[in-house]
Amino acid sequence: MKLTKYGHACFTVEIDGQVLVVDPGNLSTDFQASDNTVAIIVTHAHPDHFDPDVLASIYNRNPESLLLSTAEVTEKMVDHRSQKVSLNSEVQVGPFRLKFLGGTHATIHESVPAIDNVGVIINETLYYPGDSFVNPDQPIKALALPLGAPWLKTANAIDFMVAVKPEVVFPTHDAVLSDAGKKINDSWIERFAEPLGIRYQRLGGEQSELLL
Repeated sequence: MKLTKYGHACFTVEIDGQVLVVDPGNLSTDFQASDNTVAIIVTHAHPDHFDPDVLASIYNRNPESLLLSTAEVTEKMVDHRSQKVSLNSEVQVGPFRLKFLGGTHATIHESVPAIDNVGVIINETLYYPGDSFVNPDQPIKALALPLGAPWLKTANAIDFMVAVKPEVVFPTHDAVLSDAGKKINDSWIERFAEPLGIRYQRLGGEQSELLL
């Protein structure tokens, strides 16, 4: 399983030449659609995770690919092949075994209504919670850890990582942070990861890939 990280919350997973795209939103400007995409996961409807134009670019090259998302997203992509997922949905697409968790976006502010959000476990190996800190309640090898958002602080990310206790962690959801800010957050996450034997690895640029 080869994971490639793009800007903000977007990444891809490749197995046997088939690709799964996750959260290709409007802040992931370095992402480019490929010809071997079998499925796209969009965890929720916020534009930094869901960009209809980016999805269209994927569909144009992969017309049989399947969009897996909340009803709020799939209802906006009626011209494309899609399937609504929610808490406890399980889907097999090509080589990808997907289990969806959660159900609600983390609270941004008490005055802001919560929207649907799903996290996903990919092949019992990689967990990405979308915009939430829902515990997968099972052993996980790799965790995509949200690091910067209006709905979180660094202490939340640390507590979540410690609770999940994966083997390896890479940061995601961090386009709202400056380069200097990312280094500060990285140092705090590493401080708590090292005593637990967790490998923390920032991905991007020439080091954007991770083999799992």
